[in-house]
Amino acid sequence: MKLLITGGAGFIGSHIANYYYEKSHEVFVLDNLVSGYRENIPFIDEKHFFEVDVCDTAKVEEIIKTYQFDVVIHLAAVVSVVDTVNDPLMSSEVNINATVNLLEINRLYNAQLRKFIFASSAAVYGNDPQLPKSIHSMIQPESPYAIQKYAGEQYTKLYHHLYGLPTTALRFFNTYGPKQDPNSQYAGVISIIKRKFENNETFTFFGDGEQTRDFMYIKDLIQGLVCVIDNDCTNGEVLNVGTGKQTSLKDIFHAFEASYNKKIEYRFEPERKGDVKHSVSDITELKDIGYNPQYTISRGLEEYLNS
Repeated sequence: MKLLITGGAGFIGSHIANYYYEKSHEVFVLDNLVSGYRENIPFIDEKHFFEVDVCDTAKVEEIIKTYQFDVVIHLAAVVSVVDTVNDPLMSSEVNINATVNLLEINRLYNAQLRKFIFASSAAVYGNDPQLPKSIHSMIQPESPYAIQKYAGEQYTKLYHHLYGLPTTALRFFNTYGPKQDPNSQYAGVISIIKRKFENNETFTFFGDGEQTRDFMYIKDLIQGLVCVIDNDCTNGEVLNVGTGKQTSLKDIFHAFEASYNKKIEYRFEPERKGDVKHSVSDITELKDIGYNPQYTISRGLEEYLNS
């Protein structure tokens, strides 16, 4: 199987690339290396790596025409909520327009396509108090990022219903694991806590620390992705990828205390505007096709910290 992963040098993309590479599939990565790192994918040789911006339509078209991929996994995006707030026009070019262009190029020029995956986000749900977050829940975007992700997933869905393209959009919940950059302004909270413990720095809770998230270890995300790619019944669908379990930030912090066998200072700051208080996924549809998350928070943290 021949795969193209846009944004494949980033945290999630590099793990997906490694998974399929180790399964002896032919993996290509397209990444402009703005937030990804070439060293994340040392197993990808130069013939299989394109240092190209996903907004460069002409180059993307040439690549698709030339290589005729079986699977396209579209992760490339402006992933910083702050950046989308500061520059909604630029981020819309990347998060919406480039997605539509990629869909259209595959529709016109890629007869081999078996599956097109678009990476969306649980951010589309916003502060809807209903739990768990179901694919039937109300959509309440709180940022340009969330609106752009929602637009991208709806275009992805539409390209199946209008043109028969085998597409699926996946709403990822809070993913963590090795290669997540703790110094990034959009780093996951788990990687930030890890850095604070390693450096004996003070950790800041925004709010009371009782807010909950559906924390998913990267290997569970990959299992969910594989289920979707291997099942044609997911074509045209939008699906949640999470664990279905919620954990508070305080519980995560205490788990780090136990793992490191030490304590660090912490403080509380006011909640940030737009932050979601509680979030957990309803993964019924994914479970129906064989998805079964394996990593509890304790098991995931143990593997993450020992990686």
